Amino acid sequence: MKRLLLLLLLLALSNAVEINGGGSEGQCKYKRALDPRPHSVSILEFGAVGDGKTLNSIAFQNAIFYLKSFADKGGAQLYVPPGRWLTGSFNLTSHLTLFLERGAIILGSQDSSHWEVVEPLPSYGRGIELPGGRYRSLINGHGLRDVVITGMDISELLGSVWWEWFSSHSLNYSRPHLVEFISSIDVVVSNLTFLNSPASNIHPVYCSNVHIQNITVHASPESPHTSGIVPDSSDNLCIEDSSISMGYDAIALKSGWDEYGIYYGRPTTNVHIRRIHLQASSGSGLAFGSEMSGGISNILVEHLHLHNSLTGINLMTTRGRGGYMKDILISDVEMENVHQAIGATGQCGSHPDENFDPNALPLVDRITLKNVVGINITIAGNFAGIQEFPFTSICLSNISLSVTSDPTTSWVCSNVLGFSEYVFPEPCPDLQSSYSNSSSVCFSFLYSNGHAAVL
Repeated sequence: MKRLLLLLLLLALSNAVEINGGGSEGQCKYKRALDPRPHSVSILEFGAVGDGKTLNSIAFQNAIFYLKSFADKGGAQLYVPPGRWLTGSFNLTSHLTLFLERGAIILGSQDSSHWEVVEPLPSYGRGIELPGGRYRSLINGHGLRDVVITGMDISELLGSVWWEWFSSHSLNYSRPHLVEFISSIDVVVSNLTFLNSPASNIHPVYCSNVHIQNITVHASPESPHTSGIVPDSSDNLCIEDSSISMGYDAIALKSGWDEYGIYYGRPTTNVHIRRIHLQASSGSGLAFGSEMSGGISNILVEHLHLHNSLTGINLMTTRGRGGYMKDILISDVEMENVHQAIGATGQCGSHPDENFDPNALPLVDRITLKNVVGINITIAGNFAGIQEFPFTSICLSNISLSVTSDPTTSWVCSNVLGFSEYVFPEPCPDLQSSYSNSSSVCFSFLYSNGHAAVL
């Protein structure tokens, strides 16, 4: 048994080296050049004070209003020098770069009256946490084009008071995020640190062409339901070269909630995630769903390191969701100190109201995981599909997990069909068909003009 485990580990590592050397084509190859803006102003010019005590919401709003006039002149940069800049929520504008110098810290106000309350997103139908409105995020963009948030250092130090309000049920509306872009195109977030978000850190929803790179995201392991990056009903995204450590999900792909997401009908698709360190204390390092009613497809994930997490990779849905999760390829993953390495469930999540259609059954199909190595894993995998509509074409290849539980019971499966090759511990019988007999459904990606295709 030890010799077999060693052989599988060596196979996985050598295969990972081969893929690392060759690289992969995907959405991340379409890098946008961040040319300097022809115009730049400092937040100091609008009366801002970086003492951590003076509220600067009006200064940010006035500066951005002024910079709108440069939209047709090549755009402009708002420069934030070193200091502690306290503010409530504010909106960005198109053709804008928000640049934070090293030592510049944007502090979100801990007075909820400084956060505007807005309508819930149409693909959700109501607030996620509470019915009705939601607090607007700290930094917002709506219907924008060509926006960059970057710099040398950024810290958003504001979450703990929101966590206390959330845990004590003191809030009347759903919590805000740190950064949210809605219906925007050509967005870049890079070279920043995000700390202690009230809920999610970066939430692109109904967006296209989003590039997130070289960021650090952190919240306390005890922070309630905090998430890192949440691509939501968006397409053509790249997330790369970052470290995310959260109380709940580190990266979570979503696309709407039950009948509202089905009606809105915008999927999350053409997403490339690579070279990311993930930690999720009570959630999943990489999560799909559970709100996925608009569909999730054509996802390429590679070179992940997951550690100290409840679950490594998790696909979540339930009856009434509708939609689909399909054509997902995850490869070259290292896991360490993870309770459950891989999960897929059709019994997860609540419903927004009683108007959902219980016959809207989600499709989960063509999910491939390959080249996965894990140590100190408690449960290798738990796949629990829907009886009326099982999960299909779950493909596992070259996976070696050192489990602390009984290897003969470390996989749990129901209502799932799939294929496996070179997997240890040996998976459930429903996942043991040979890859050689299933080449037409176990697949890899070929990208053309940013769009993934199944081979």
